[in-house]
Amino acid sequence: MRGLKIQIVVVGGGAGGLQLAARLGARYGREKFDIILLERNRTHIWKPLLHEVAAGSLDANLDEVGYGAHAHRWGYRYFQGALKGIDRANRQVIVSPLLDVDGSELIGEHRIRYDYLVLALGSVSNDFGVEGVKDNCLSLESRRDADSFRQRLLNQCLRCSRRLSLDPQADEYVRVAIVGGGATGVELAAELYNSASALRYYGLEVFDEKRLKVCLLEAGPRILPALPEKLAEAAHGELEALGVEVVTGAQVSRVTPEAIETKDGKVFPADLKVWAAGVKAPDFLKDIAGLETNRSNQLLVKDTLQTTRDDRIFAIGDCASYTPPGADRPVPPRAQSAHQMAGTAYNNIRALIEQKPLKAFTYEDKGSLISMSRYATVGTLMGNLVGGRMAIEGRLARFVYISLYRMHLMAIHGSIRGLGMILMGHVNQVVRPKLKLH
Repeated sequence: MRGLKIQIVVVGGGAGGLQLAARLGARYGREKFDIILLERNRTHIWKPLLHEVAAGSLDANLDEVGYGAHAHRWGYRYFQGALKGIDRANRQVIVSPLLDVDGSELIGEHRIRYDYLVLALGSVSNDFGVEGVKDNCLSLESRRDADSFRQRLLNQCLRCSRRLSLDPQADEYVRVAIVGGGATGVELAAELYNSASALRYYGLEVFDEKRLKVCLLEAGPRILPALPEKLAEAAHGELEALGVEVVTGAQVSRVTPEAIETKDGKVFPADLKVWAAGVKAPDFLKDIAGLETNRSNQLLVKDTLQTTRDDRIFAIGDCASYTPPGADRPVPPRAQSAHQMAGTAYNNIRALIEQKPLKAFTYEDKGSLISMSRYATVGTLMGNLVGGRMAIEGRLARFVYISLYRMHLMAIHGSIRGLGMILMGHVNQVVRPKLKLH
């Protein structure tokens, strides 16, 4: 090992992993250190924006970040690949074979050495074992998922428009059922109406939002359980005003190619079905390399964000589970959590290298914001203030929601480039089409 560079491997290029790789690369460079980001995709897009990509109101080609160019700028190395396993005894990550689009092998299974390893693998949809979900539902976990949903949505809109052209009196609709009344489900439901209202200007002259039927199914007593009840009720009202059928207390029992069925015997026909009912860490993380995990496959971490059974391995973001002292539940799987954990992991890896004391992670709840496209934004800010929460609605909330994304841009691009991308975003809002239909 003598003479080798100190090698830090970050697995996962989401909000937390990308920020961490950039900070480590900028800090240590390549002379005595080797900072590696292992990520299966070639580009990054902020996950909270995927519902806009899915609805066609955001062109991901203009907002995504290429890992290769980003790595060159910030002094780390990007390896495309997926984690298969961890060899803790030899301090190596095992990388699955990289396949071409036709299934042929580009790069065989291989290993990457690490001195410190950070797992930032995010989360995937949790179907809770419900029959038919995997075969009949779409999810919004990645850019590929969002693109697939958008294409299927546009195809259904085209089918509906064509039949209406042949028979203006036809009882024809595009039916979308969304399971899960959390942030993703609510935001997608609203964004769909924003897109549908604009389709008439893009060739579908006889189609508009009146031909869109969206049903939002939530198993709990109300949507948006993370928000105060008053704000959840406000969001419920906004959705119904748009035309969304909001059904609470709807526990899904089965999903078929034609419909979603609930335990009380109700059937909700749908052309498109989206599962947004919960998340878990990827299944392959369950007890990986003997590390301690919970029933959601999340890696249990100490207050330093080191895994409970290996101090050289950190976990951050949705794939990590940390319950602060005195708290009833773990830190929630949000983008803000991943950003904050990335900062603590960065400081503690530096402390290990410099042989200084590590610091405990302190989660600061900045509150929650739910964007319902151009129609409304509801949420809370400064969620850890003593004495309650500050509720915000309307234009102020929309401004703050957009500001969260701007903070993400600054974190991964730096101040100057981040400001440039923000300005470019304003220009794109004016010059680019309102919908991405390809």
